[in-house]
Amino acid sequence: MEKTGNNKNIVMRFWGHLRTVHKHRKLVFRYCRKCGITGQGLTHDLSKYQPTEFWVGVKYFRGDRSPNDMERKVNGTSLAWLHHKGRNKHHLEYWIDYSSEDGLYAGLPMPLRYIAESVCDRIAASRVYLGDQYHDDSPLLYYQYSRSHYLMHKTTDEAFLRYLTLLANSGEEACFAQIASELQNSKNDH
Repeated sequence: MEKTGNNKNIVMRFWGHLRTVHKHRKLVFRYCRKCGITGQGLTHDLSKYQPTEFWVGVKYFRGDRSPNDMERKVNGTSLAWLHHKGRNKHHLEYWIDYSSEDGLYAGLPMPLRYIAESVCDRIAASRVYLGDQYHDDSPLLYYQYSRSHYLMHKTTDEAFLRYLTLLANSGEEACFAQIASELQNSKNDH
């Protein structure tokens, strides 16, 4: 942790970051429960409490965006992000590996239950960071803005677009109901 000589500022960032993580996790839990993946909601983002992620969050806390963005800007990379994405299956980046076809990096198909958690994560993050500026199309707009640089499987991209478009057009309840239905049907198929 950096020495700023301003202990009050460090304390404020500590509590601000902790509150933001708790608020985010609480929303994700609520959304995951509506989708029928309560267990995933309970364990969502627990790695954010590990020192590698938590202290970076405190150091770069601003409240309106991910502290990992600032760490990346300052250091050229975010060690907290590398730690986080490697431990949380709801991130697209977790599902990147060498392709058996050509040996190049490729996005693997993401299982539906992690796509569902990721959709819940995106909605919660948008709500937390945008506050009163949040609208049901916010997660879709962010996804559309970012997806050109994502390395992901076609079916994963299609699922994200389908759910986030449903959210934008019909609201959270319709989105979560659709996800819950598809998850239930996928369980019944096995």
